[in-house]
Amino acid sequence: MSKEQILGAIRRGLRRGPLPEDQAMALRARLAAHPRHLIPARSRLPRPDQILLFVRNLEKEFATVARVPEADAVPGVVADYLAAQNLPPSFAMAPHPELQALPWDSRPLLTRREGRAEASDQVTVQHGYAGIAETGTLMLPGGPRRPTTLNLLSETEIVVLRASRVVGAYEEAFDLLRAELVPAGGMLPRNVMLVTGPSRSADIESTLELGAHGPRRLHVVLIDDDSAALA
Repeated sequence: MSKEQILGAIRRGLRRGPLPEDQAMALRARLAAHPRHLIPARSRLPRPDQILLFVRNLEKEFATVARVPEADAVPGVVADYLAAQNLPPSFAMAPHPELQALPWDSRPLLTRREGRAEASDQVTVQHGYAGIAETGTLMLPGGPRRPTTLNLLSETEIVVLRASRVVGAYEEAFDLLRAELVPAGGMLPRNVMLVTGPSRSADIESTLELGAHGPRRLHVVLIDDDSAALA
């Protein structure tokens, strides 16, 4: 069923006809322009402070962060984190070119399987698309190179993110999606997860429980590749 058929069925159910042309034109213009809403001032900071805000907000939401000076340091940080958490040195990893290019062989005890996560996986390593400083949120769009199951099935998720991909506000993160995918002939992802800290819930007796419906640990490896953020 097409979008017009769905909207037509809704109009019939509400006993409404088509929109007047002036309202239809205004609606089409709004959808095409992506107008900005009020953006909180807390994310309008100099670049180094913006990255620090992102890190602080991540940690405030029970995530942990390791900053590394270059991508080649990622395997060592992953190995050290797994050892510190008494976790096995094995994981399911997103088949993303940036992750595949890392020198995993420098840590021969690490074993990895590329692809979707399985229920038996204790640890997953995901490629971070973008970070949002105002709330410490990770944007994780689904797709063949970033399977969504990596964000849901394991108890421990490690996300590798470049500092140059941290933006101030949500609107800027969605600008990246539209700018990088749609002009190239692609489509926006079917699924875009916005992850702020590990999974948690306080629904039962107002007691906070980590890992309620997803990973109970979230560890972000932030690659300091943005020279402006280091100024």
